[in-house]
Amino acid sequence: MRTTRFFMSAMAALSMTVFASCEKEDSTDPVEDIEFTAGATLGGRYNDNITLKAGDYTLTSSLQIEAPGSLTIEPGTTITAASNNNIIYILIEQGARINAEGTASSPITMTSEDKKAGAWGGLHICGRAHTNAGTGSSEIGNAVYGGDVENDNSGTIEYVIIENSGYALDSDHEANGISLYGVGSGTKISNVYVVNGSDDGIEFFGGSVNIDHCIVENCTDDSFDWTEGWNGTAEYIIACQTVAECDCLMECDNNGDNNEAAPVAHPTIRYATFIGNGSAENKRGLRFREGTYVKLENALVCGKPSPVTLETSYTVASFDNGTSYIRNTVISGELVNEEGTGYDNAKFLAGEGNSVDTSLSAGTFTDKFVGKVGQSGAVDSSDDWTEWTR
Repeated sequence: MRTTRFFMSAMAALSMTVFASCEKEDSTDPVEDIEFTAGATLGGRYNDNITLKAGDYTLTSSLQIEAPGSLTIEPGTTITAASNNNIIYILIEQGARINAEGTASSPITMTSEDKKAGAWGGLHICGRAHTNAGTGSSEIGNAVYGGDVENDNSGTIEYVIIENSGYALDSDHEANGISLYGVGSGTKISNVYVVNGSDDGIEFFGGSVNIDHCIVENCTDDSFDWTEGWNGTAEYIIACQTVAECDCLMECDNNGDNNEAAPVAHPTIRYATFIGNGSAENKRGLRFREGTYVKLENALVCGKPSPVTLETSYTVASFDNGTSYIRNTVISGELVNEEGTGYDNAKFLAGEGNSVDTSLSAGTFTDKFVGKVGQSGAVDSSDDWTEWTR
């Protein structure tokens, strides 16, 4: 490893199976398998295969995994970011992998000592799939991302809770709950709960990664966000807001500098529940703009004065020509075309299975987000896949 820092309590040192606290000559040295046990404190840069055995750990500085290394986290593990005046985060670089495979009964938790939104920097993953902004660097950690390996595999994230994340260094460098930079479709992200963050819950910067059974609750910017050409699929997803500061349920861009940049963002969103905070100031629910395309199916959207909005000519044109569509979706108010011409609420209602139901609200659901309208929505009461979060 180029540099390695790992600090341990005396008790943790006694129980550690393997420990390496050395500096390799360069990154071509053989990869080591290093195993840490409960009680250790974490931080530093590694290009080895690191395993965290089940237990509690403290993150005292940022943990960065470089290729060809990996970070494996066993079920039932809790990583707590210590109070710190500097940003603390976990970053998986291009060519490295994270294997965080919790279970419904023993999830993995990433949290903070300070129990408040924005207390730490969350999880960042950089892959080799496309971005229409060119090869870039992550907003946090300055790691390279992007390429042409659409099936790139950055590992598995399953049954993971991320709390109190979201840290803004400045207006251009912000940490989310999970930031996905050019992450490929070989990566598995399923059953993730991002809660009480101060920026976005899950954000996609290009890439082709798919997600399913993911919940974002009370992240005070946007719940879900995409840009730079993301074209994966999100199935069975939930955004739930009760905090007044929360902005969009989904903020959806292709590229703000060039709305026509290719490959154009064109994800598929299906079986989704979006519950807003009722804010008249942050009034937009699903905000499609900056040239993005989208295929939205079987969704419920409520709790925002403008549950669906369209902006910019390229995005509106994609709805007019059928490249983008909304089907089998129920919203609690009117779709708003902020460009003033083209696809509008009448055309939304003419779409397959779409409707407006002004009675649809947070009160429609039980246990915060359980309930469907016909085949629309993320969680059926007879199959409550969110139960593991409560």
